[in-house]
Amino acid sequence: MKVNINGIEFKNPVIAASGTFGFGEEFNNFYDVGRLGGISSKGLTLEKREGNDGIRVSETPSGMMNSVGLQNPGVDHFINHELKKMKTYGNIVIANLGGATVEDYIQSVEKLSASDVDMIELNISCPNVKCGGMALGIKSEIAYDAVSRIKEKCTKPLMVKLSPNAENIVEMAKACEKAGADSLSLINTLKGMAINLRKKKPVFNNTFAGLSGPAVKPIALRMVYEVCNVVDVPVIGLGGISNYEDALEFIMAGATAIQVGTAIFSNPYAPIEIMDGIEKYMKENNIKDLGEIRGIALR
Repeated sequence: MKVNINGIEFKNPVIAASGTFGFGEEFNNFYDVGRLGGISSKGLTLEKREGNDGIRVSETPSGMMNSVGLQNPGVDHFINHELKKMKTYGNIVIANLGGATVEDYIQSVEKLSASDVDMIELNISCPNVKCGGMALGIKSEIAYDAVSRIKEKCTKPLMVKLSPNAENIVEMAKACEKAGADSLSLINTLKGMAINLRKKKPVFNNTFAGLSGPAVKPIALRMVYEVCNVVDVPVIGLGGISNYEDALEFIMAGATAIQVGTAIFSNPYAPIEIMDGIEKYMKENNIKDLGEIRGIALR
């Protein structure tokens, strides 16, 4: 069950996805979160953020949409408070990082590089002020420049989280790898919206929101498959993973590890059940190491 990402050993391939697991403390009331391979923190920014006003989450027939707005305590508070507790769980701690400008990212990366986090997951899906509000993860050339500059200041393994809204996910992955990304995670949420029929206006104050859950899984799986065919760095797959069968599909498509997110909202035990399901499948099929099936579906 052990997997290695950028020289860091995870006890198993199941990671709690950013924004769905907080900093792990609440879920420790349900089970020992230290059993998981890792936890990706709630999305952090340089300064504290209160998040978006209005409705933040809306259910869909096969998932959910969210417009939380990266509510978080800020990087300094995370390092001085939440991180200390996360380090007691005994698994890999990944700091998920967002920003409004490349300069914000660089300042945050420098702080996190000096901390006890094991890895940094760079969320390049955030609307970037200097790009006219466009996310860094839309155009490959903009992402290349940003990741290159951030990587120069990063002394921790740098995982870049890709947006499915990129103009070309394959070119985006190749650009980030060339820029120095040590690993890639994908996908982030898809852009969607909902309309309140009674009020006759969009549900979310920001009009659009991020779609996640089972509805996006076939798209996420396809993108992970495409990316794993063209890059040499480890890929972490996520997007609609709800059970161990989903997780194994991503691993067979080439993913080194997987992240579980939206499923946790309806079933807090989902990551543990997925972890146990993978182990059972391996025993039943006489698979001694996940490497035996990783990427087995790739051309």
